[in-house]
Amino acid sequence: MRRLTFEEISARRIAPENMKSVERFPIYALLDNVRSLYNVGSIFRTSDGVRLKKLFLTGITGYPPRREIDKTALGAVDTVPWEYESDPLPVIKKLKQQGVKIVVLEHTSLSKPFHAVNYEFPACLIVGNEVFGVRDDILDQADLSVEIPMFGSKQSLNVTIAYGIAIYEILFQFFNFSGK
Repeated sequence: MRRLTFEEISARRIAPENMKSVERFPIYALLDNVRSLYNVGSIFRTSDGVRLKKLFLTGITGYPPRREIDKTALGAVDTVPWEYESDPLPVIKKLKQQGVKIVVLEHTSLSKPFHAVNYEFPACLIVGNEVFGVRDDILDQADLSVEIPMFGSKQSLNVTIAYGIAIYEILFQFFNFSGK
């Protein structure tokens, strides 16, 4: 076994200039009131990795161009379709009208472990503020609430880590569902 070179890895990837023309998977994400610009940048990078259909930034969530976002996104702000809206509720309403299932990543009275549910597509994963989580008015719009089981003393993971775990599970289920 040997480590692949940068050139070998790059040859397996879609060139950034071609990302606008490739088919995207039917998975959206919405960030509401994510306060750290570094977290936003990391979520952009993970969103590129799953070829997200669109990333919605809402509330106090920062949006490009910002040096802090660019530092962790490493160019993903140019390869992930995104938009900023101050209020997430109209975005969620529009997605629901398009048949998109709304999935919140939050500890609720009805949450199920993220890996123990069957996701329906298209789907939108919503993550909330690093301290306060997903707002109640957003929870009211959700079709499904999932959580990442925690086995230590902490209640949750950093939002970027949690987002990565959940969005990849959703992607893998889409692959199994669609046969891709």
